[in-house]
Amino acid sequence: MTSDPVAPAGATRGRRDWRAVHAGLAGVREGLTTTDLGLLADAAWWIGDSPESMEVSEEVYHRLLLEGHQHEAADRALRLALAWSTRGDLTVGMAWLARARRVIAGLPRGALHGHLLYFETAAGMDVTGDAEHAEAAAEEIADLAAELDDATLASFALATRGMAAVRRGRTSEGFAELDEAMLPVLAGRVDPLWSGDLYCTVIHLCDELGDLARMRSWTESMARWSRPQGGTFLYAHVTRVHELQLLVAEGAWATVEAELGARSADLVGAHGWLAGEGYYTLGEVRRLRGDCAGAAEAYALARDLDHDSLPGTALLMRAEGRSADALEALRVGLADATRLGRARMLGVAAELALEEGEPAYAGVLVSELEATATWFATPGLAARAAQARAALLVHDGAPAEAITLLERAAVTYREQRNRYATAQVHEALAGARRAVGADAQAKAETATALAIYRQLGASPDVARLTDVGPRPCGLTEREVEVLAAVAAGATNREVASSLVISEKTVGRHLANIFTKVGVGTRTAAAAWARDNGLV
Repeated sequence: MTSDPVAPAGATRGRRDWRAVHAGLAGVREGLTTTDLGLLADAAWWIGDSPESMEVSEEVYHRLLLEGHQHEAADRALRLALAWSTRGDLTVGMAWLARARRVIAGLPRGALHGHLLYFETAAGMDVTGDAEHAEAAAEEIADLAAELDDATLASFALATRGMAAVRRGRTSEGFAELDEAMLPVLAGRVDPLWSGDLYCTVIHLCDELGDLARMRSWTESMARWSRPQGGTFLYAHVTRVHELQLLVAEGAWATVEAELGARSADLVGAHGWLAGEGYYTLGEVRRLRGDCAGAAEAYALARDLDHDSLPGTALLMRAEGRSADALEALRVGLADATRLGRARMLGVAAELALEEGEPAYAGVLVSELEATATWFATPGLAARAAQARAALLVHDGAPAEAITLLERAAVTYREQRNRYATAQVHEALAGARRAVGADAQAKAETATALAIYRQLGASPDVARLTDVGPRPCGLTEREVEVLAAVAAGATNREVASSLVISEKTVGRHLANIFTKVGVGTRTAAAAWARDNGLV
């Protein structure tokens, strides 16, 4: 057995070929010692086979208990709790946590007590947001870290204290603690399993806070840490999904469309929550590009992984002319969400409430969003709140006040490199300036919004601003583009290349076109297009 049962499983990464280790051990599994079986579990994890790693680890745990190695068994149980929870199977994860807790309770005070306390506190804070308990836990973990001179526990203490400070509304102070927590990670002094979890926790927090600049910085740091570990390393794949999330904001939608579906599928069974977030993000891109069927498919995949698909599915309902249903879905979603989860939906819900003739309810939602933005004091939430308040002001006949808020939001979104949000604000500014009689400025704002929408490929927004009117059979702008190309004789591959979309997406558009226009072949669709003046 190893002399330090909580030493990083990947501490010897630079000296091991994990594929060779796995190949050498997997074929003789039945005859392996417990130590070598543990090595097989580690090798499976390093080559990206989390299900095998977990299955072998469970056997290792039971063997360790039978052999009387309580300390090592507790460590393995705690790792399994984290692995199952990360996979998305929280019930199984909590069962392994209970096993770990039971074994650790019989051990002398040591590092595993700190690991357990960190795990329980982080999981609890995600659900309840209980910062007071987290602060007390952070102090206990810090005392244990000092007593044992343990870098991992020191990192856990700083991370717990930092997350608690953010929940308390001391965001800058909290991120200073979180930045410091990652120094031992970057130095290679923290187990990769726990390091990856720390990174994901903080990057998700940045995303919830709407702080794209911080999210970008942390994702770049994660890439510097994960990429040298090898292409099969789980968190190298996780890093790429976070990078693709950021590319959505930056406008590289074709790259996201081409890559994110496969990346998300690869994470199912290993990192279920992020796989769900990946599918949700893919749904958002498809919705914004006018691919409603593709968006619905991606949102459904996210829901299959127990990932919330709001506000995206509500906006999809709205695009289908079902604004009342969309608002009702958001009412239900808001009732079940955490404070930051609500912040993601509040602006959309307020906009729909205005459309549905409920200005008082919209005002309540906007006020809550403003309070949340003030509490956390991040630029992204502040811009979101300003945007929502501006819409309410325009509705209430105060467009001049709205202009000031929207100009401020536009600056923030540009700084955050959030191009679609920037276009939305310019479109809102056009409406507000038009309302105060500044028609020339309104036209300029509309032109700016339209240019960004066109660059992004936001077909529904382009269609709305160019006032093209309804298309035959309810075809979207993208479907018209696909149909025109097919009618001109282009193959699916040629259509995909010219429109910068995947061949699979072209096929999905064609299936929608056939259904809408009532034909069954490309030839018939092309003839229909010519008859209806689309080519």
